[in-house]
Amino acid sequence: MTTGTDALKQDLERSIAGEVRFDAVSRALYSTDASVYQIEPLGVVVPRTRDDMVQAVKIARRHGVSITARGGGTSQAGQAIGAGLLLDTSKYLNRILEVNATGGWAWVEPGVVLDELNAQLRPLGCRFAPDISTASRATIGGMIANNSSGARSVMYGKTIDHVLELKVILADGSDAHFRPLDRAELDAACAGHDGAAACYRTVRQVAVACRADVKQFVEESNELVVKGLVEKAR
Repeated sequence: MTTGTDALKQDLERSIAGEVRFDAVSRALYSTDASVYQIEPLGVVVPRTRDDMVQAVKIARRHGVSITARGGGTSQAGQAIGAGLLLDTSKYLNRILEVNATGGWAWVEPGVVLDELNAQLRPLGCRFAPDISTASRATIGGMIANNSSGARSVMYGKTIDHVLELKVILADGSDAHFRPLDRAELDAACAGHDGAAACYRTVRQVAVACRADVKQFVEESNELVVKGLVEKAR
């Protein structure tokens, strides 16, 4: 008798080129990260290509299974584990696609380890700024998901301060390219009918609804900074 888990596994094996692991050992290995938590997943997919990721998302959605994307598993709060399908990007999707030292940017896949990226950037006089304690293992995708910061974030900023654009796969398996937009571009993006358009509309609605709160927060933060500087000067 074929179970729901068996059907999910078979669909994945038919549709992707990467590794599909539903054995007990793999599920046990992926049930923990650097936190104290343990959640055994239904199964694990190690995608070889972006298309593998797209297919895995679509299949999981069709089967009503949640997804947890995983990089180096360095999270200390359980973000890299989940009860559904785990997608491990660290083995194959770990390439540095392009570096533009003059422009100060690099395109990378989510499984690139921070130290490996900075080793490539160092001869060019560049680095990806967030300085985290797990830099030898943490991946850029995980850093973006967690907005990692590190000991020097007050000076150099958190991950969010250094992400210029993102090419992502949404929950329905569709592609989205998120980047800064001017007013005309945002209007056009919001007028669309795909998942990305829905994201832009939601963000705009939240921004409008919370405008007064954000303004008050910024003003109060600026007042605290000024007060702190004055006290320090004394």
